[in-house]
Amino acid sequence: MKQGIHPDNYRPVVFKDMSNGDMFLSRSTAKTTETVEFEGEEYPVVKLEISASSHPFYTGKSKLVDTAGRVDKFMSRYARSRK
Repeated sequence: MKQGIHPDNYRPVVFKDMSNGDMFLSRSTAKTTETVEFEGEEYPVVKLEISASSHPFYTGKSKLVDTAGRVDKFMSRYARSRK
């Protein structure tokens, strides 16, 4: 790599997928105050809601959430009890 082109805080960081607990090590400038032990060393940790290890597109597992059906069911119940 070229010297002097990266920011001063470019360092190894662990990214943790909070949905399944998977962790991977990369380099980043992300600001964080939390740390975690990974492969016997202490690293700053950035918590992710979703990553390639849990995203349905990459895993091939998809969830269908029928929110419209649930809302319609609630409205029909509410309409009956209101009369």
